Amino acid sequence: MMLVKCIYMQTRGFPKEEVYGLAGQLRRAAVSFPSNIAEGQGRLSKKEFKHFLSLARGSLLEVETQILIAADLNYLSEQNAHDLEIQTQEVLRILNALMDSLAC
Repeated sequence: MMLVKCIYMQTRGFPKEEVYGLAGQLRRAAVSFPSNIAEGQGRLSKKEFKHFLSLARGSLLEVETQILIAADLNYLSEQNAHDLEIQTQEVLRILNALMDSLAC
């Protein structure tokens, strides 16, 4: 959830023409990954939960790619992009560990 908050804060500084472009896409992907985890947790089977974790992972990788694009377009400073990348990698590590723990 902290990563989502950081994404929202950083995209406030994007150009106005990106409100419905990259900023909007980045925000949607950022919100999507914890939402998929929550939805999967609410499902009645381990198989469905694993499916939603997979969707969450895809959204998180989308966020990672969009951060790189935003940095290349100079919408994010090098430091801010780096900080978001570090956070994204940490969330991905935790998510992968959760997925691995359900593999049995």
